[in-house]
Amino acid sequence: MERADSPSPLQLVRRALPDLHGATQRVAEHILANPDEVARGSITKLAESAQTSAATVSRLSTHLGFAGYPALRAALAMEIGRGLEAGWASDIGLAIGPADPPEQVLNVLASTQANALRNALGAIDLAAATRVADAIAGARRTHIYGEWGDAIPARELYIRLLRIGIPVWFFDGPQSAQIAGGLLAPGDVALVVTRSGTDPTTLEFIKQSKAQDALTVAITGVVNSPIGRVAEVVVDTGTAAGGTWTEFFAGRASDTLTAGLLFVLVAQRVPDHLTANHPNGPGQPVVHPDT
Repeated sequence: MERADSPSPLQLVRRALPDLHGATQRVAEHILANPDEVARGSITKLAESAQTSAATVSRLSTHLGFAGYPALRAALAMEIGRGLEAGWASDIGLAIGPADPPEQVLNVLASTQANALRNALGAIDLAAATRVADAIAGARRTHIYGEWGDAIPARELYIRLLRIGIPVWFFDGPQSAQIAGGLLAPGDVALVVTRSGTDPTTLEFIKQSKAQDALTVAITGVVNSPIGRVAEVVVDTGTAAGGTWTEFFAGRASDTLTAGLLFVLVAQRVPDHLTANHPNGPGQPVVHPDT
């Protein structure tokens, strides 16, 4: 019967194992326990590891349907390579390969971030950003929420707003989100950073804050998402979550740009906060080395 592909060599060994005995059983068990080593090693090394002879290894190879040990080893190497490639592709993505030189990796990361910035320039609603800046500048409280990778630009925005005297708090995690939403009141601002727009905890924070009559704001890459549809103001970063780390890393640039825009717009509305506490007196900007 024709098949679309040859069976996995490791699966062939597993199927044969119950009918094997003695030395051939030891060889099969060693293959299953150390497939990487066997794929790189010689027939002699495998025989020594299984405490048997090269002839026994050859017999097992033909028993499994291979022309000999070299064919079995080649099949194992291909199988392991497929697994590594699949794991890399699902995590890092296909834009960068495991063997790419450092300069190529750098160029890919830089170009994907540049694309994300161009997308942000075309997507950010400046009227919406201005509305958010006006609200933050005059709010009694601004609560910022972000989780995991989204927490990085969210926390940076919090630190910078805090530096210029804005009454702002940062939250992450389900319990703190529930507390944060319950403390808000009319005239306050609830702002979230969420690339995907689907995080359940973030969505509940937005819903609770909206029930408190606070202005709800979502910085997101997917406007038509559950969070985007609930939030009163949505600032589109132009970059969705993506399925791999490379895509997510690229979008970090658009998130940071959007958060930086809001910070500067707020700072423009409270210029006195930048100079009021400067040690050299009014007229000198407040600059901290870590911000």
